[in-house]
Amino acid sequence: MKKEKQKINRKWYIVDATDKILGRLASQIAMVLMGKHKPDYDPAKDSGGFVIVTNCEEIKVTGRKREQKEYTHYTGFMGGLRKMSFEEMLEKKPRDIIKIAVWGMLPKNKTRRKRILRLKIYKGPEHSHKGQKPVELKVYNRNL
Repeated sequence: MKKEKQKINRKWYIVDATDKILGRLASQIAMVLMGKHKPDYDPAKDSGGFVIVTNCEEIKVTGRKREQKEYTHYTGFMGGLRKMSFEEMLEKKPRDIIKIAVWGMLPKNKTRRKRILRLKIYKGPEHSHKGQKPVELKVYNRNL
């Protein structure tokens, strides 16, 4: 017998990253991408939704992370370790800040790459997914 694929109902969610704390935002996005917010969550089944993040350049971090946090990348060649501070990353690649944070919070298995593809990050308030009718995702910040 041939196994039939079940149609997964994936909802679209939208988050405004203005004045949101990076870690708290990334953990809640990761939960939605995994499908942990659904009552029928199964770790073996990829049933998460799509997440749209707008205003990624307005993200906040706590403490002295703004000056001290570094992003490293190794090119594969000798002496090829590249470092970029949080400030530089915010100027040059603000989308990658959120993507790297969410990537680290997803489970380290085969579904990780599929899940990160459902994360859409935009600089500024405009996005091209109005036809999907995204629902606002509530992200709570602790009082600072």
